[in-house]
Amino acid sequence: MTLPSQENGKFKNYHEIDWQSWRPQIRATLVFVVNNGQVLLIRKKRGLGAGKINGPGGKIDPGETILQAAIRETQEEICITPTKINKFGDLKFQFVDGLSIHCHVFKAHAFEGTPGETPEAIPMWTPIDAIPFDEMWEDDRIWLPMMLEGRKFSGRFLFDDDDMLGYEIDVDRNGVALWE
Repeated sequence: MTLPSQENGKFKNYHEIDWQSWRPQIRATLVFVVNNGQVLLIRKKRGLGAGKINGPGGKIDPGETILQAAIRETQEEICITPTKINKFGDLKFQFVDGLSIHCHVFKAHAFEGTPGETPEAIPMWTPIDAIPFDEMWEDDRIWLPMMLEGRKFSGRFLFDDDDMLGYEIDVDRNGVALWE
């Protein structure tokens, strides 16, 4: 079904997306290691979001669980293995150009190894009260503080390249996951 503001699979209005039947092209993960009042972020060197600051993560490979992908991607991007890791969020991104991504967000309280730069990312420890939101995706300032506070969330976002056009977010108030 083509919606009034959708042309050739391209959405222009957040409220016309049928999130109930929405299906992602890409399934991915993000991991945020939190330790001693700091969060381990990366400056992404290539791919979607190159140049931006975010958490390590990436695509889920066929046959891989979301947790396996989260750990593998963190190992590949910054040479550490996150431990004491829990899922905190579920994010659905629709881009007006047709790209769609379902991202699972994890927080880890420990890790093995030493963070190191790779061809994919430069790791950077950042004080929680000094997160550089102006160098991150626009949606991060909405849900990242929730995750750092220990609140679970589920969000849906529409982007036009780097510009967020609309969103909705559900926040857990009783320790219950909000995703399917």
